[in-house]
Amino acid sequence: MHGMTIEAACILPSHLHLVLALPEHDGDLGTRIGLVKASFSRSLAPLEPRSRSRLRRGERGVWQRRFWEHWIRDERDLANHVDYVHFNPVKHGLARRAIDWPCSSLHRYVARGYLPLDWKSDSKITVAGDE
Repeated sequence: MHGMTIEAACILPSHLHLVLALPEHDGDLGTRIGLVKASFSRSLAPLEPRSRSRLRRGERGVWQRRFWEHWIRDERDLANHVDYVHFNPVKHGLARRAIDWPCSSLHRYVARGYLPLDWKSDSKITVAGDE
């Protein structure tokens, strides 16, 4: 989608985590996040409550209007953030093990042999700055 690769993703009831790789010399993250949100929203039945403002703008009630970004500094930073994304359902008490959460790219990592099926079953993952 617009030259980006989704390196890691996890969809939770209240938020979404993505690690994206953009083309070199292209920092247009806002457009890509908007496209991901729009594509995902179109796949859902419009059952959520929406404010008048959202209705007027044709927006779904699924997403916050803003997003938080972090530019990856190096391979270690990338690995830490991919781990954080995959561990997030456990962190929020939505799954006992990361592999138990169905809406995660962790399944792709396991299927390709990058991570074992029991990845981080007994661990806690933190990313600097996350409290």
